[in-house]
Amino acid sequence: MQIPDQLNVEFFFRLLYECLHGACMGGANGAIFSAWLAQLWLWIVLIGYLLAIVGLIMIVYTTMRIFELRKREEEHYGTLIISPDAGGANPRWLHIETLAKSANTSDLRTAIIEADIMLDDMLTTQGYTGDGVAEKLKNVERSDFATRDDAWTAHKVRNQIAHEGSAFDLSEVLARRTLAHYEAVFREFGML
Repeated sequence: MQIPDQLNVEFFFRLLYECLHGACMGGANGAIFSAWLAQLWLWIVLIGYLLAIVGLIMIVYTTMRIFELRKREEEHYGTLIISPDAGGANPRWLHIETLAKSANTSDLRTAIIEADIMLDDMLTTQGYTGDGVAEKLKNVERSDFATRDDAWTAHKVRNQIAHEGSAFDLSEVLARRTLAHYEAVFREFGML
């Protein structure tokens, strides 16, 4: 027996087509087979619709549960819990003071940068606009801000830290003086 070089795929599709139209089982059995295939297709469609409905119900249910969960998370995590030892003090400033007590210069740099971020937030809350602290401070009237010069002095040190990085020689005295300037500003606005 010789094996053919090519496979005639069209021949197999033609056999399948003829079988589906009744040629493979005879005339009467072919019609029964076609009816059975139609019934099978109907069941497949019905099961597909049922699975789609079940999937849609599951999507709606899980979406509702996610929204409930987000609401509970917002209630739980939306409230600020202040530790009892804070005594009404600003927790951000307490963190800055903790960093300032360190002898490590990187902690002192971080304390000054954190204080400047706190100053930026305070200026934004007061209604001053601008891209950064410097632009916001330019918009401040001297009569509205008695400690404006303290804010400028402290912000200039922060800029030197940010731009020069570890090359900037930050002494402990300069760091404490800079934090004292920030503290004066925050006390004026009742943040401490």
